[in-house]
Amino acid sequence: MALMVEASELAEHFQWLTEKQSSSLPPEKLAEVREEIGDVLIYLVNLCDKLGIDPVAAAHDKLIKNRHKYPAARVRGDRHSHRPC
Repeated sequence: MALMVEASELAEHFQWLTEKQSSSLPPEKLAEVREEIGDVLIYLVNLCDKLGIDPVAAAHDKLIKNRHKYPAARVRGDRHSHRPC
């Protein structure tokens, strides 16, 4: 539950920003975002530890799965597709 709370606190920093604004945060805002990312990572690593999951391996496996599910030739340029970021 704490992971979700921290992730939502991170998302709040970007809620009303454009993509351009999001990628050029002022230093004080970037410091706040950095702190929230740290919180999210701490809770995620703790969850992985409790469940015996290697987060890097899980991410790698998910990337492979997504590559097969969303081939670039099929989804490139389709802004309505459900591609991962």
